[in-house]
Amino acid sequence: MDHNPAPPAFEERGPGGGAPERNGKGRVRGENHPHDQGSASIEFLGFLPLLLALAVAAAYLGIAAYATQQAGTAARAAARTATVDDPKTAPAAAARAAVSPWVAARADVDATPCAPGADRATATVTVDVPPLLPGTGFTVTRSATMACPTEAAGT
Repeated sequence: MDHNPAPPAFEERGPGGGAPERNGKGRVRGENHPHDQGSASIEFLGFLPLLLALAVAAAYLGIAAYATQQAGTAARAAARTATVDDPKTAPAAAARAAVSPWVAARADVDATPCAPGADRATATVTVDVPPLLPGTGFTVTRSATMACPTEAAGT
């Protein structure tokens, strides 16, 4: 008994029907055979680890970008606070208050306040990005500089 039914007649194939394509083994392309069942699932399972690795890498890249952006925000807050003559908040505390708790716990803040004769205050914030895999952690560093206030002329 023939398991491969004959392709439909030309009139039954619909618009653009033409002759059926054959794959060189006598089978019609696109025709399902019992030996092919489940092959798409196996191919997907083979490709799944690559998809998961790409998703994890994209998420880690997002975490690194977020830490970098937050380090810049913290550096600007620390430099801004360092320009005040009598700050109510220390520059390091201002830097940590300006960012999320996740970043604040991993941040190292170094601020140089305005000193007599200095024209600017600087702050540098370094954030440790936690490792995704052992040995893959790194740090991001951002700095900010703000002008020190000048005395008004004639006072």
